Amino acid sequence: MTFGDLFTDPAYRLYTICALLFIPFFIISIVVQMKVSSTFNKYNVMPCSSGIDAKTYARNFLLQNGVNVSFTSVSGSLTDHFNPKTGTIALSDSVRNSASVGAIGVACHEAGHAVQHAKKYFFSSARLALVPIVNFASGLLWPIFIIGFVLGFASPYTAVGKVFIIAGLVVMGLSLLFSLVTLPTEFDASRRALKYLKTCMPSEEVAGARKVLTAAAMTYVASFMMTSLQFLMFLARLLMSMNRNSR
Repeated sequence: MTFGDLFTDPAYRLYTICALLFIPFFIISIVVQMKVSSTFNKYNVMPCSSGIDAKTYARNFLLQNGVNVSFTSVSGSLTDHFNPKTGTIALSDSVRNSASVGAIGVACHEAGHAVQHAKKYFFSSARLALVPIVNFASGLLWPIFIIGFVLGFASPYTAVGKVFIIAGLVVMGLSLLFSLVTLPTEFDASRRALKYLKTCMPSEEVAGARKVLTAAAMTYVASFMMTSLQFLMFLARLLMSMNRNSR
């Protein structure tokens, strides 16, 4: 490839654009993660006027939807999650017994995932079905990178390199699909949580919870952007090799 290919070869142009966007997208991902922490910390010191703790809010939300799951503890901060396999909601130390607006928003968001699972929400079910496939594929990603680089991955114009590019494209494609399905799942869980909170919290407190959940949702958007970029880079390399072979 030459510099002139940047203007004549669409695949080479796509790869160059993706490569140039990688660092800005990576920086955006870091900024978004910092925004989540700062927003949560801000509203995690804002007490809820009712004085009711986050776990109780989440439990009442579940009962209102006819869903019964157990709660467990998990260490760390913002490590809260719903485990559909065990039917449990794990709440972190900073959320579980807190009566702050931020903690209540996070706990009810996880309860929203439990409601999705109970009601067989399409995107939640699709995400769950993809988990073992994506985990297996992702476990192969780094070996693909390492072996492919050693055997010819660095050049998309060799037969071996092309095989590993295709393998990488498949892995990134599965990751992209998982990331895509995750977006509506996360936004819907927040929507369900906020809809419930509007019935039992003052509007200014609901607004605070919304800011926390919106900031958290942006991490999934940033992840989707990064995964899309990596997928396009693999696709561009494959197209480059096909264009070279057709000459």
